Amino acid sequence: MKKLSTKKLAELIRTKRKEKDLTQIKLSKLTGINRVIIGRIEKQDFIPSVTQLEALSEALGFEVTDTFVETERTGSFTAMRSEALSENEKEGVEKLITMMLSLRQQLVLRSKFENE
Repeated sequence: MKKLSTKKLAELIRTKRKEKDLTQIKLSKLTGINRVIIGRIEKQDFIPSVTQLEALSEALGFEVTDTFVETERTGSFTAMRSEALSENEKEGVEKLITMMLSLRQQLVLRSKFENE
């Protein structure tokens, strides 16, 4: 899964802005984004909206996708079911989930039985 890297974005904006000999104020006028916000983006203290990101990419000449990084997937069971690579893996994950749900059901029943 890809996500926006505030670190990459900050470095890219700062580098491109300096390459084009732009101050934060000049970039602000070009993009319509407040100078303070540009400073916060460069400090990794603000995540711009899609509109702001597009304005920055147009003014500085970079692709928005250049700011994305690949991230690890979460380990939730739902994700595991859809992320399994082969049919064998899918079946294994389904069996694991079924066993866990059965175990939970048994624990609930046992708890009710012991409390009576």
